[in-house]
Amino acid sequence: MNPRKTLRLTGTVLIAAAMAVLHSLPASAASSGGTSATDLSTLQFEAENPGLLAAMKRDLGLDATEARALAATQEVATATENSLRTALGDSFGGAYFDSASRKLVVGVTDASKAGAVTAAGATAKVVARSAAQLDSAVAQLNAREASAPSSVTGWYADTVTNEIVVTALPGTAQVAKAFAGDVRVVEAEAPQPFLKGGDAYTIGGRSRCSVGLTVRGGFVTAGHCAAAGAPSNGTWGGSSFPGNDYAWVRTNSGVTLEPRVGSVTVKGSTSAATGAAVCKAGSTTGWTCGTIGAKNQTVRYPQGAVTGMTASNVLCQPGDSGGGFITNAGQGQGVVSGGNSSVCYFQPLPEILSVYGLTLLTG
Repeated sequence: MNPRKTLRLTGTVLIAAAMAVLHSLPASAASSGGTSATDLSTLQFEAENPGLLAAMKRDLGLDATEARALAATQEVATATENSLRTALGDSFGGAYFDSASRKLVVGVTDASKAGAVTAAGATAKVVARSAAQLDSAVAQLNAREASAPSSVTGWYADTVTNEIVVTALPGTAQVAKAFAGDVRVVEAEAPQPFLKGGDAYTIGGRSRCSVGLTVRGGFVTAGHCAAAGAPSNGTWGGSSFPGNDYAWVRTNSGVTLEPRVGSVTVKGSTSAATGAAVCKAGSTTGWTCGTIGAKNQTVRYPQGAVTGMTASNVLCQPGDSGGGFITNAGQGQGVVSGGNSSVCYFQPLPEILSVYGLTLLTG
């Protein structure tokens, strides 16, 4: 009989362990040896996970104390956004976390509702379009996706500027405007799904992707990984690509799934605001950090369009596909899909769980 194996997401979502540990560290406490408990905890974690705190400093400019403070602030901002989205109704104009002020900014189409935003501890911003109107504009472009020029690589609603943005290949802005109308055009290289030959969890014995987050019976990952063949550590429980970019693997009976990331218990899957700090870990680039960009993006890969994506400026490369995105409060955000040298798109986690009726493992 083969010995049972334990699957932990240390290779793909290890950053959550760092964030959660930092979030739990005391602000100040002296040990009997004269070294603070915070210093000891930080040193211990760094010894167990070499280079992780350095990555947080490199990509987010945060030391341990700053990361802990930001985690607490963004947890409050997420709860406030969800509350105001309901309270403001049709007047809700989107929200984002401003990294400079460390405050949630909430758009309102009705200036009389600004007081409710301020009372909730956020900054009010009067905007021309509601979140529902922006989403409707994206849906209208989605309906015309088949007729979009090949030089148009996607579109989304920018909640920071309260406008629709179309992405296009360099030098083709006018073609994009002719297709989409009165929009802002951003030129960038074409996005590609991230897939690469190698190890980690392999598909078809020749390509590799990254494990995302564990669920009851397996783990979630990217849908485009399924096109390469059977996974090395189980069977496909379901996959969707293009249109979506999600899948889940039903792991082999010899794998014991734990509701943890490294040594830290997974907390949940609450979506963080645009502008919030986020990190991912994949089998190619390891742990990298950045901020969440615009949501509900349509991305036109060579294989077909994918809707409902979220952008980030986190570094991702081939082989990272399927890796988990995690906030600094330990909340799962989604799985790596693809991108280019300046953007990494992820498929939001709540949709994956809902479509397949999966239960995220938490403790």
